[in-house]
Amino acid sequence: MDTQTKREREKEMVSQMIALYCRKKHHTRQGLCPACEALNAYARQRSDKCPFMDTKTFCSNCKVHCYKSEMRQKIREVMRFSGPWMMFYHPVAALRHMLETKKERRFLEGKK
Repeated sequence: MDTQTKREREKEMVSQMIALYCRKKHHTRQGLCPACEALNAYARQRSDKCPFMDTKTFCSNCKVHCYKSEMRQKIREVMRFSGPWMMFYHPVAALRHMLETKKERRFLEGKK
């Protein structure tokens, strides 16, 4: 898979998770609340600037964490909440994400 496709998939997955979180926790009906919009923009911007995209699939598998600590805490909260719900709202994307993450972890463990 080429770098641009990986980057776009990661950004789409994060955006879907943030949207789900915002809808469930902040009770938004359309779009995102300002805080979630800022988090989404930040996450997409970090993905656009990632120098390791060629060698990793998702941020969770990266050894370098480039998020500011405040944003990192917020994205963790979103991931913990939205992760289990993704199978109901975006099952194909969630399954692909799980398979790619496991495949990459096995690959990275084999390199040690």
